[in-house]
Amino acid sequence: MGDGGRERRLPLAPRPLDRPHRSRLAPDHPGREAILAVHSAALAAGQAGYPDPTTGLFVLTAGFLARRGTCCGRGCRHCPYVDDEPAADPAPIDRPDR
Repeated sequence: MGDGGRERRLPLAPRPLDRPHRSRLAPDHPGREAILAVHSAALAAGQAGYPDPTTGLFVLTAGFLARRGTCCGRGCRHCPYVDDEPAADPAPIDRPDR
């Protein structure tokens, strides 16, 4: 590692922060509209995250993740770094059949 062990800042994917990548929130996910609504409200309020409308689990916003400056590789629903390039080891997908 030539960077002294520090994580490198990554460029954001070329899409708005309020639009999750289709691999992280499928277009046919039954809760998609509700998820996008609470995510947008949390983004507008500058909040770090929101409770998932179905499970109640805390979900980080794309804004919070963008401010971190790096991808953690844990498959975050609103990861602002995921692009259409295939990953070597893709993270889990949030799909309606799960």
